Amino acid sequence: MLCFFALLVSGIEIVISHPRFYWGEAGNVLTPPLFKLPIPASRSSVSTGYGFVLPDQNGWSRYLHFQSAWVAVLTGLLYAIYGVFTGHFRKNLLPDDLSWRALAKDIANHLRFARPGEAEACSYNVLQRLTYLLVIFVLFPLVIWTGLAMSPAIASVFPSAVAVLGGQQSARTIHFFDSIFLLLFLLVHVVMVCVSGFRS
Repeated sequence: MLCFFALLVSGIEIVISHPRFYWGEAGNVLTPPLFKLPIPASRSSVSTGYGFVLPDQNGWSRYLHFQSAWVAVLTGLLYAIYGVFTGHFRKNLLPDDLSWRALAKDIANHLRFARPGEAEACSYNVLQRLTYLLVIFVLFPLVIWTGLAMSPAIASVFPSAVAVLGGQQSARTIHFFDSIFLLLFLLVHVVMVCVSGFRS
């Protein structure tokens, strides 16, 4: 959780230095952006329409982002090893019933904030299992891949890993949206814990 918070804060600071996103290999202030965030930048060379420039925190934020990312990656690897060797993924995350009826029922229960019954509270429902699988095996690997793809060192050693994403600027754009999905997962996670009751 501390790593995630450090990644969030440092990631916001990195985005503030250039709140414009591009698609392809190159992107700069002379390139038309795919989209831009309506926030002030921390660099005077980035035109945002605001009459002021925020303090530039890009240096420490990149170091903190990189260090926190490695701690998160190593923690994730330990979790993955644990999940494989204990059978956690197979026993607790692979859905038993993947029918539309079961999925629709779980979505409806979540939207109504219905509390699970005694038997249901002991295991994950279909929606939870699919969400965990998506986060563990798609979103986290993708955020790591796109993060590494923005590194010039990785791009020079593994250019195909960057090319598959469409270029370094495409990797940055995908990284941004992937991070938003992970943040939403975390926020919904915390809200659901609060709604269901922390003790239970």
